[in-house]
Amino acid sequence: MRNIWKFFPYALIGIVSLTVILLFAAANKWLTVSSSLLLIFRLLSLFLLLVYAIRKKTLTTWILVSMVLGAEFGYDLPGIGKNLKVLSDIFLRMVKTIIAPLLFATLVVGIAGHADIKQIGRMGWKSLLYFEVVSTLALFIGLFAINVSKAGVGIVLPPNPDVPPVESIKAQSTSDFILHIFPENFAKAIYEGQILQIVVFSIIFGIAVAMLKDKYRQPMIRFSESLAETMFKFTNIVMYFAPVAVFAAIAYTIGHMGLDILFNLFKLLATLYAALIIFLLFILLPVALIFRIPVKQFIKAVSEPATIAFATSNSESALPSAMESMEKFGIPRKIVAFVIPTGYSFNLDGTTLYLSLATIFVSQAAGIDLPFEKQLIICLTLMLTSKGVAGVSRASLVILLGTAVSFGLPVEPIFIILGIDVLMDMARTAVNVIGNCLATAVIARSEKEFDDSVASAYKPE
Repeated sequence: MRNIWKFFPYALIGIVSLTVILLFAAANKWLTVSSSLLLIFRLLSLFLLLVYAIRKKTLTTWILVSMVLGAEFGYDLPGIGKNLKVLSDIFLRMVKTIIAPLLFATLVVGIAGHADIKQIGRMGWKSLLYFEVVSTLALFIGLFAINVSKAGVGIVLPPNPDVPPVESIKAQSTSDFILHIFPENFAKAIYEGQILQIVVFSIIFGIAVAMLKDKYRQPMIRFSESLAETMFKFTNIVMYFAPVAVFAAIAYTIGHMGLDILFNLFKLLATLYAALIIFLLFILLPVALIFRIPVKQFIKAVSEPATIAFATSNSESALPSAMESMEKFGIPRKIVAFVIPTGYSFNLDGTTLYLSLATIFVSQAAGIDLPFEKQLIICLTLMLTSKGVAGVSRASLVILLGTAVSFGLPVEPIFIILGIDVLMDMARTAVNVIGNCLATAVIARSEKEFDDSVASAYKPE
């Protein structure tokens, strides 16, 4: 039996690779392959993946396998797949209930529990500097990628009618951006999912607790510690439902959209994915090496939250998992609680890259040749408008439409992008989560509080 399992990984890779090759060849009409044979290979691949997940027994493996199972289910049974969205929505709702109490508790403990207000200020300017440098590089990579691929040149597609009216969307002004940071009502900030406002309130509250006399401070710290631990246990319970939610989300996406749209806009989709891979390999990987972050272990630590973000197209769904994983990776809770939530508003690397790419795509699709100087001005504008919108529904669409209006670009090509926006959102959301997790490790290293022994010994559950 041991010999069978010894060769099982090779059989799995071989069968799955052959299935992918046959599907690709049949789609491009390079080979004539019967649909029955393709179905047999697909089902065999799924069976082997399921066996692998059962043997591996890790949540990350189950999530990855659930993505593949969901894609097959949505493709074969689109009618049922379209009705499974309720399962992924249940998961997202449960995760959103975790975010506010978790952020509040961990930030209060991190600030009041250590009473080091100077460190909070130091981490603040370091984080903002890091966020700005990395997100700016992401903008220019997106700009470079779309100018090389010219994915929008010559494209002619009908506009999508299911889009909110352009008149209802305005470009974000500087005063709007600043005002968006501060909550007018903490309950309202929780209700609307305004992460940055929750963070600002929690930081000020934590500072206030730190200034109290010991007899008043200690009960509040003990309460916050208990609340934080409870919310992490709550997260563990909710995460058991993650594979089901991922299966449902992918089945709904494929069942609702089909696979044909991939071929229609493949060049744009490929440009974004290639640009994101370039960003990961040539920006984030060197950053990890420079700050001596163990890359192999970091990939293991970030794989679960990144996979959840990719499958659900929602950064918030991965926030509790990301915080827990980074803490287990050897980063103190006070740093994790400060950097990751702040990064959700100021360090959206995948989103900023997408916005620069999509804006130039709009001009190319409209037949407008933008000079490089104007492209730079657009990028500088996006550096501001892409911040502080983590809690805004369909934030990327709002910013993209607002930028197009500001620079006199037609909005019709933006509606074209909506056809594959879900697939693009999956990749950029995963990169957002990876970038924020790495930022946490970088700040911890700069504060000399990164635990190398814990990080090197990290093992996913």
